[in-house]
Amino acid sequence: MPVHFSDDEMTERATRASAALASAGMDAVLLFKQESMYWLTGYDTFGFSMFQCLVLTSDGPMALLTRMPDRGTARYTSNLSDIRIWTDVEGMNPAQDLVAMLDDLGLRGSHVGIEIDSYGLKASNWLLLSAALEGFCTWTDASSLVQELRRTKSPAELAYIRRAAELADDAWDAAVARAGAGVSEADVLADMQDVILRGGGDYAGNEIIIGSGPAALMVRYTSGRRTLETNDQLTLEWCGVERRYHAAMMRTLLVGDPGAEHIAMHTACEEALLACEAAIRPGSTLGEVFDVHAAVFDDAGFRRHRMNACGYGMGAVYAPIWVDWPMLYSGNPLTFDTNQVYFLHMILLNLDDGLAMNLGHSVVVTEDGCERLSRSSLDLTVR
Repeated sequence: MPVHFSDDEMTERATRASAALASAGMDAVLLFKQESMYWLTGYDTFGFSMFQCLVLTSDGPMALLTRMPDRGTARYTSNLSDIRIWTDVEGMNPAQDLVAMLDDLGLRGSHVGIEIDSYGLKASNWLLLSAALEGFCTWTDASSLVQELRRTKSPAELAYIRRAAELADDAWDAAVARAGAGVSEADVLADMQDVILRGGGDYAGNEIIIGSGPAALMVRYTSGRRTLETNDQLTLEWCGVERRYHAAMMRTLLVGDPGAEHIAMHTACEEALLACEAAIRPGSTLGEVFDVHAAVFDDAGFRRHRMNACGYGMGAVYAPIWVDWPMLYSGNPLTFDTNQVYFLHMILLNLDDGLAMNLGHSVVVTEDGCERLSRSSLDLTVR
């Protein structure tokens, strides 16, 4: 399987990353985030759950250290030519193998960056690595270096995200067609996942979130399926996924006659979502958009029921969660820029009365605002 992007685009990404390294005064970066490896090389695996590291040098060369099961995966999915293996054996210390590789790359006495904030570098491995680097080189935290480069999407990346958004809409259509009194959550979930996979999409970075009745307030996936009742609420949060690129959506569907409070909650969610879309433009901050969301909910009397964040970035991400950096929360000074993609979620959870209402979809930042990627109506859906 070839890399999912042109050679020119992959070369341009590596060049930008190496330039960012040099500008930051680093000779190399040790990458442990699978998202970084995928973006730079096309390498596509869940093997990051074990010890593995992609080394990028400021003058361009890259080398991957991984386990034997991923040697073929790296060859099949990436443009990497320097792939090295550490051996599973009692008493193994892959950090020592990594330092040996760094030495071979001429990095003894250098200054390197490390992606410390990564699911691919668990604490036990960090202890091994920090000890192995002692006296070999100096290092600094470079967790945001490639992460920041990934924020703005290329035309090819946007094409994948647009397809992911189509798959998300298709999954919603399937859920609406299936849901109703007497229907198991299992059937709704199966139909949604079926549409995405049959449409050529991928598994998402975390499970599709589904919950009805009291579980509609959890906004987290848990095991065990429930059957929808005559009057019920069903919360769904899911992603369409294409080539690992995610486009999230969120809805609460009602079964039976909606009550006045549910209707009021939906009205506030729709108003808040539209206000956030109107506030997004290049140069505005993520914190400012959160404040717009909060003001709508607070003015409607829902301060106690809203969340402390109202969205986050979308991109090519891996388990255990599809949330990509950064997040929309109070005071976040980061600014929006053209061709960045975000999931906006308006969440109201009334734990006192057991009522949930949620509304959200993905948007791409344009030169003068943002474009909604979903074709689905914002109207309250009742089955």
